[in-house]
Amino acid sequence: MSDNPSFVLKGVLDVEIQQKPVPEIDRNEVLVEVKKTGICGSDVHFLVHGRIGDFVVEKPMVLGHEAAGVVSKVGSSVTNVKVGDRVAMEPGATCRKCEACKEGRYQLCPDVIFAATPPTDGTLARYYRLPSDLAYPLPPNLSLEDGAMMEPLSVAVHAVSKLGALRSNQSVAVFGCGPVGLLCMAVAKALGASRVIAVDIVPSRLEFAKAYAATDVFLPPPMEKDESRVAFSIRNAQAMKEKLGIADRGPQAIDLVLDASGAEVSIQTGIRIVKSGGTFVQVGMGNPNVNIDMFVVICKELVIKGSFRYGPGDYPLAIALATSGKVDVKPLVSHRFPFTQAREAFETTRNGKSPDGKGVIKAIISGPDVDINEA
Repeated sequence: MSDNPSFVLKGVLDVEIQQKPVPEIDRNEVLVEVKKTGICGSDVHFLVHGRIGDFVVEKPMVLGHEAAGVVSKVGSSVTNVKVGDRVAMEPGATCRKCEACKEGRYQLCPDVIFAATPPTDGTLARYYRLPSDLAYPLPPNLSLEDGAMMEPLSVAVHAVSKLGALRSNQSVAVFGCGPVGLLCMAVAKALGASRVIAVDIVPSRLEFAKAYAATDVFLPPPMEKDESRVAFSIRNAQAMKEKLGIADRGPQAIDLVLDASGAEVSIQTGIRIVKSGGTFVQVGMGNPNVNIDMFVVICKELVIKGSFRYGPGDYPLAIALATSGKVDVKPLVSHRFPFTQAREAFETTRNGKSPDGKGVIKAIISGPDVDINEA
């Protein structure tokens, strides 16, 4: 059986649709017919650069990992889902035996098999196999498109709820108004944050953030000629504090800062605006080598955490937040493409806008022979 059209990255900026063998499943796995896959920034990064950090594309690889579909086949020991079930697909299968897995931090498993992370094929194909417990049934009020959005929503849940340990009535600032940043804001709002500040350099993105989940927005000033990043960050943080009335302590302080941009100046600004004793969570990936003022970190006794994907409980909470209506992922889907136009979908995401000038937030590619309007 080989009717499995797949969108394959062959090399830098070199992609094509190829037929691949239909995966064989074992007794604890399911075969999912993929209906919707969202494009992540990591997919685009692999397309353009052929690597992310130590993850290097050395042989052809199917792209995509933000996915949902319909169960096509189940293994003999599977009891949690059945053929025909609509499911959100958590795309990382772990060993379940290592120290990280056993202590409930399976996202740190050294042997994780993660979709579209070299050398593992991703979900932009007709079929994808995964352990049955990573296929989460979707309730009737969530579409398959919503199901694909559970992946970036789980990233936000992990950063805000698990690592940020956000509590009701706390204040949050999020740098970067891309999909993950917006979803971090939405999760913070859903969990009862009293203030959600959005920061970005693109005014239209701030407008969207304010309408979507933010209570306040901040547009950084332009850098001055010959101004260093550090000097700019100090000035930027002061301007942000003055404009938004941010204090270092008390009810006007920022309890949690999340950076979803990866920009060095955002990180530098973030550690300066978070309250003394506050928490800073790094979600976005940019230049891996950044200059951080450790004097600020030490004197404010900051808690700084890196956020990597998602772990136990994050997908279920994401689905619960979406099902209850506390987080609405639908407004984030800005562009839809059929499978045959996957290349155009990636180009549009890479450019940040479609030929008609509409800005991209999240592009969704339908599976082979799936209508873009199919729910």
